[in-house]
Amino acid sequence: MAARGPGRVSVLLPTYNERDNLPLVVWLLVRTFSDRYRGHTARHGAAGWPGLGAGRARPVRGLGRAGQGQLGTAYIHGMKYATGNFIVIMDADLSHHPKFIPEFIRKQKEGNFDIVSGTRYKGNGGVYGWDLKRKLISRGANFLTQVLLRPGASDLTGSFRLYRKEVLEKLMEKCVSKGYVFQMEMIVRARQLGFTIGEVPISFVDRVYGESKLGGNEIVSFLKGLLTLFATT
Repeated sequence: MAARGPGRVSVLLPTYNERDNLPLVVWLLVRTFSDRYRGHTARHGAAGWPGLGAGRARPVRGLGRAGQGQLGTAYIHGMKYATGNFIVIMDADLSHHPKFIPEFIRKQKEGNFDIVSGTRYKGNGGVYGWDLKRKLISRGANFLTQVLLRPGASDLTGSFRLYRKEVLEKLMEKCVSKGYVFQMEMIVRARQLGFTIGEVPISFVDRVYGESKLGGNEIVSFLKGLLTLFATT
């Protein structure tokens, strides 16, 4: 999907076993762009998506890949088809609401930023649906990251962001991490390469369908990745 703002904006929704969420996510995206950028948004023409009707343009395109790949490979695959010179990446599990995208666009224009990142830990940002343990782990991981890496951004592990397309392409060439560390490395490498980063407070809501898994293996993997970044940046 694309709309005009700081240029032309494409939205990528990396998914894995989240097909049930897609009709609602796409409907919310179409409504957000249509309400805010009426006259500039591509016509509602996503055949096969309930409630979107039919038109001459196809603003939504599904891109299938065999097997479960890494998040980075999904980004690279999606960028091949993105028509915008700016790319918004957000989760497809309904934890990110498209209503914040116009704020990302406004922030980018305001400071001519290379990246605008959604933050749960600044201003009126927040997390909803997590128990106390999950919140403490997230806060602790973010605090430790701030101390060790000093990235100049308040939320390192969130994935709701707007990138200049050429900046995203450059970061994908540099980043090697997997799992929870990947989003963190994207911001750390961006600072290392001199790209500018703005932030917009967002509300993060725990996924509607499916189960969020954060166990001991994921925590150990995160700590290993954090130490690797500390040693190499």
